[in-house]
Amino acid sequence: MFSYSVEEFSETEKSILSAYVTDIDGPVFALTNLDESVKGALFARYSRSSKSLRRLFIDEFAGDIVPKDGVGSNPGIGTGRAQVLYDRVFNEYGDDSVAQLGGVHLACEQVSNVLTKLLERGRIMSYLEQSTRYIPYDVRLTNSQYRYYRDPAVLESPLGVHYVAAMDFAFAQYSSLIPKIESFLTSKYPQAPDDPDPAYRRSIKAKALDLLRGLLPVATLSNVGIYGSGQAFEGLILRLRASALPEANAYAELMLQQLRMVIPSFLTRLDRPDRGGVWQTYLEETRERTRAITERIFENHALQVTLPATMTQVGSGDPTSRSNLRPGQYDLEGNKVRLIDFDSTGEDKVLQEILFEHSNLSMEDARSLLLQMSEDERAELMASYVGSRRDRRHKPGRAFEATQYVFEVVSDYGAFRDLQRHRLLTIEWQSITGELGFYMPGEIMEADLSAEYVQVVERERELHEMMSGDFPLQAQYALPLASRIRYVIGMNAREAMHLIELRSMPQGHISYRKIAIRMFELIREVADHKLIAQSMQFVQTEGEGLGRMASEKKRL
Repeated sequence: MFSYSVEEFSETEKSILSAYVTDIDGPVFALTNLDESVKGALFARYSRSSKSLRRLFIDEFAGDIVPKDGVGSNPGIGTGRAQVLYDRVFNEYGDDSVAQLGGVHLACEQVSNVLTKLLERGRIMSYLEQSTRYIPYDVRLTNSQYRYYRDPAVLESPLGVHYVAAMDFAFAQYSSLIPKIESFLTSKYPQAPDDPDPAYRRSIKAKALDLLRGLLPVATLSNVGIYGSGQAFEGLILRLRASALPEANAYAELMLQQLRMVIPSFLTRLDRPDRGGVWQTYLEETRERTRAITERIFENHALQVTLPATMTQVGSGDPTSRSNLRPGQYDLEGNKVRLIDFDSTGEDKVLQEILFEHSNLSMEDARSLLLQMSEDERAELMASYVGSRRDRRHKPGRAFEATQYVFEVVSDYGAFRDLQRHRLLTIEWQSITGELGFYMPGEIMEADLSAEYVQVVERERELHEMMSGDFPLQAQYALPLASRIRYVIGMNAREAMHLIELRSMPQGHISYRKIAIRMFELIREVADHKLIAQSMQFVQTEGEGLGRMASEKKRL
């Protein structure tokens, strides 16, 4: 064990430090009982000082901190003093890096599924979202209302009564179908002798909620837990303020009000016309200008729009006409995945990176060596880099980031909301309109519940039609999670391994499982990156039924 130097502190200094650090002597310790602004200022000053962090705290910060009830008894610092400390460093050393040094856990409750996608768009934040798969939405809020977003402008309009009636109907039908589909599943998947009762019941419940999730409207409320730095929250607030969605604008102010209670100094730029104001204007102007130019281009050029090949068509005439989107347009496949861009030499680039890392060669020389290697040598090199993976969390290094894949996906909104949360993805999505049809799980038909399913979806679709003229943005709240949406996902091979192995697990929703499995097949067969595909050892292409049974047994 390396012998670390122990810094000397007086007894008084030790008494002060004990309230703010987890260890007085060792080289590793955590800060406690300090305002986030103080932590940020302290670390920023730390980068410009030869002193240790504990010595720096004693010499330059401790004197400004007033314990609430005496030293060592829940000490803290007022936000006014914290702001002075932070601003001093903020002005001296710059802003962006300092704003990364303090974080907040923020609970965001009763947000629509539209807003959750905006909240979770940033890469440098951490999110946990309430599940629509394991939590039944038949329980009402404390005010006896079903759990869906009620846009004030819509409710105050003549459409308000139609909106509430259609949403209440969807939730009531969803609730009534839960015991029916559970009864069907119990018959289809009888309990095995070695299936514990709790695990079996939970697996049936999870499967039932998976099958019925598509009936929930996009307006369904969710709770999102967010952890992020001051800089990350600043960017999030700006994006929400610049959004065209009224719910996002209103929620931005609610978030800002609470964040200012804990990290006020981190957010000062938001209200400065020359910083936050200009940034917000930039986001708004570019969005509107791009939308206008896109519409003009559409008007100037004729384009035959096609629906995904797996779409079931009914009726005659223009297949893209909204009038043809009738109850027959329910696709049991539910998704379509295409690999639209990849690097045909991507696997070579991964191997080249491996050679570079483990030699003293230039990248050019590593490339020359790679061209001389046999197929067996290439496979051996890749296998050694990937290693013996005993768990899907064991992943090879950053050489796998040397190649990229871009997939175009058409899936139900429920699957999209699960995949969108992967923070390392580059993802863009279109507005949800209902024009791509709807997803109906095959077991809904097996259970002879398709009529009830279609009845709910059609009423939601009709409400969307009614709202589209006066409330084009809010109209998306009316559509069900079964609605298909088109989006593009870009990722490197390392993230592809993570997403595909995680989302192909049997306990996952069948809709996104099929997407993950198809991505794997496309990497292997279309990109012809067979060595990369072979390294994805935990892709699971088999197993449906009660997919959660194995994981539920582990909980016991």
